Amino acid sequence: MNIYSEKAKEYFREGYNCSQSVLLTFSKEIGLDDDIALKLASSFGAGMGRLREVCGAVTAMFMIAGLSSGYTGAGDARVKTQHYQLIQELAGKFKEKNGSIVCGELLGLKPGPDSPIPESRTKEYYKKRPCVELVGDAAEIIGEYYESVVKKTTE
Repeated sequence: MNIYSEKAKEYFREGYNCSQSVLLTFSKEIGLDDDIALKLASSFGAGMGRLREVCGAVTAMFMIAGLSSGYTGAGDARVKTQHYQLIQELAGKFKEKNGSIVCGELLGLKPGPDSPIPESRTKEYYKKRPCVELVGDAAEIIGEYYESVVKKTTE
């Protein structure tokens, strides 16, 4: 557990979705306005708008990796390969820790979209959902990458 993990968990407990919680944790670090970060990540909560696909916290890890060390050249296969390798590595670490990167699988839900209506954040919600921990895991994983690679190259 690191400082990023705790901060992301706090944001989630405040009511932000999983993707917003992780991206907002790093917004200042990567030079992204908080409001833009929140709007950008708003569609990715609950596995992309409660479709229960890729976990929003994982999606935020990928956004942070892209914004901090992504590529811009359309034709550089070597750079694309390096970046996709990083994305697969981050996903692998999350999957190793949690068994999947798919929201519905992580929550033990039946396949397919869920109701578009978000659940109320009650004590019961937090008892049955591992989302706080998943948000913390994603922030910890991308935080370790950020500290060991990105921050060192910008210092």
